[in-house]
Amino acid sequence: MKKQLIVTLGALLLSSSVLAADNSSSGGGFQGPSANDNLNTVEDVMNASWLTDGTPVTLVGHLTHSLGNERYLFADDTGNMPVKIDDDEWNGQTITPKSKIQINGVIEKDDSINAVDANTVQILNN
Repeated sequence: MKKQLIVTLGALLLSSSVLAADNSSSGGGFQGPSANDNLNTVEDVMNASWLTDGTPVTLVGHLTHSLGNERYLFADDTGNMPVKIDDDEWNGQTITPKSKIQINGVIEKDDSINAVDANTVQILNN
């Protein structure tokens, strides 16, 4: 009787783990553009009140001024906004206001104002 109970419990546990594995690998869901795909201008970022900390963005434009403390003024054709670029994100690049750059980063909300914390900075031309 004990042997039959152990075999039954073992089969039950094995089948439940197989079902759980099968359910997780079925995937599914939405594949297509997201709202984040359209966050690529200063205007988009500044006007998107739904943004939360950590929302990814990609911006292309120019740094126009240093604001101090690893903060800079970034500008594109739609406006300007603050960005934070840590010293280790420069990767030996020297960037001037004439350098067209791409910043990949995340939203950082400061006092309800959207800013971008850069993860990478890349010169697109010199």
